[in-house]
Amino acid sequence: MGKVIFVISMSLDGYMTAANQTPGNPMGDGGERLQEWAFGTDATNQRYLAAAVDGLGAVIAGRRTYDTSLPWWGADGPSGPARRPVFVVTHEAPAGQPEHGVYHFVTDGLESALAQAQAVAGDKDVTVMGGADVGRQYLDAGLLDEMEIHLVPVLLGGGTRMFADLPGGHVQLEPVDVLPTPAATHLRYRIIR
Repeated sequence: MGKVIFVISMSLDGYMTAANQTPGNPMGDGGERLQEWAFGTDATNQRYLAAAVDGLGAVIAGRRTYDTSLPWWGADGPSGPARRPVFVVTHEAPAGQPEHGVYHFVTDGLESALAQAQAVAGDKDVTVMGGADVGRQYLDAGLLDEMEIHLVPVLLGGGTRMFADLPGGHVQLEPVDVLPTPAATHLRYRIIR
C-alpha cells in the first residue's frame, strides 16, 4: 500500500489562498501565484510534477475544492490526462458532474474516502489535496503518513491559513526531501506518530 500524503501549495506566511475569495476568484486576490510553479516552464518543477503524478494512485479532495477547481480540472481531474480517481468528501453529492469524469462522491466520512482511495490506488500513493479544512481533519485523525508543502516565495498577508488552530496540538515532523526552485521550494515531511 502506498503512502497517504497531504499536498498543498502555501505562501511563506502560511496561506493556501489569498484574501477576498469569491466563486469567480476561488484563490482570492493574487492567490493564483501559489499554483504558478505547477504551470510554468521550469524544467525542475515539471519533472517534479510528472514524478508526483506517476506515483499517484488516487486523490482525496473536499467539496469546496472540487466546486472551485472543476472549471480548470474538467472531467480528467487534477492529474490531467493521467485521469487518477478523485474521491470528494462531501455531505451531499452534486446534482450533476462532468460526463466520463473521474469523480466519486463520498458522503460517509474521511475514513471511507481513504479506504476507497486506497483500494483503487493499490501500491501507489493517495494524495489529500484539500482544502485546508479537509487536510486538517486528516492530520488530526492521524490518517496521514507525510506532508508535502510547495512553499511559494510570496507573502499574501491574508486568506485561508493552512495550519491555524490545529485541534490535535503539536505534530512532530521529520524532513524527507527539499527541492528548491525559483517558483517554489518543495518540502516533504514524514509525520512522526
